Amino acid sequence: MYSPRTGAPAPFYEKIKRVISDNIAAGIWRPHDRIPSEAELVAQFGFSRMTINRALRELTDEGLLVRLQGVGTFVAEPKGQSALFEVHSIADEIAARQHQHRCEVLLLEEVNADKQQAQALNVAEGTRIFHSLMVHFENDVPVQIEDRCVNADVVPEYLQQDYTTTTAHDYLSLIAPLTEGEHIVEAVKASAEECRLLTIHEHDPCLLIRRRTWSRSTIVSHARLIFPGSRYRLQGHFGS
Repeated sequence: MYSPRTGAPAPFYEKIKRVISDNIAAGIWRPHDRIPSEAELVAQFGFSRMTINRALRELTDEGLLVRLQGVGTFVAEPKGQSALFEVHSIADEIAARQHQHRCEVLLLEEVNADKQQAQALNVAEGTRIFHSLMVHFENDVPVQIEDRCVNADVVPEYLQQDYTTTTAHDYLSLIAPLTEGEHIVEAVKASAEECRLLTIHEHDPCLLIRRRTWSRSTIVSHARLIFPGSRYRLQGHFGS
């Protein structure tokens, strides 16, 4: 295998990328299939772990793979046209800034949907759903409160996951791939408890994003995401 630009042999990681891409294109590995681990790929190809890791990382950045820390690497669902606001994991956003992410899980519970939760998920009031409350940190500074309700029928093992090693976004994307999303953005005044969790003052401005995600025709999740205005910038990209 040669580089089309230089005619020189392609780097080893490019060879690994080509093999994995070809297996996906040929249907040997299908969406949501777990591919071999880094250690298994090292044993199979005889390349270093660093080489294998780079190939997997680049294929993940290109949207062919989904990597869940402590779980494995999976074939991604084919993506359609990008929306005005792409939905990313906050852990990925923080990692892209070369900062450290961590998450504190405050609540992870099964509840009966109240009126507001039922409307958000388009289910009957009293329906069994899952509820989680987490705080995300960037370099040990709190940057987001994630208050999420989840359709328990669509994601039955949501409560069994360790969200200190993966994010709710990444897990939901694997189990029920996003096909549609909705963002409602507004400026809000945080409650006293939210100010405490974010370590901000009572009158500090906050940004609230209400995010609903669908997989095919079913609402999977509704998240209420609160950011301190001084620590977050909303950015979108679109083209004609």
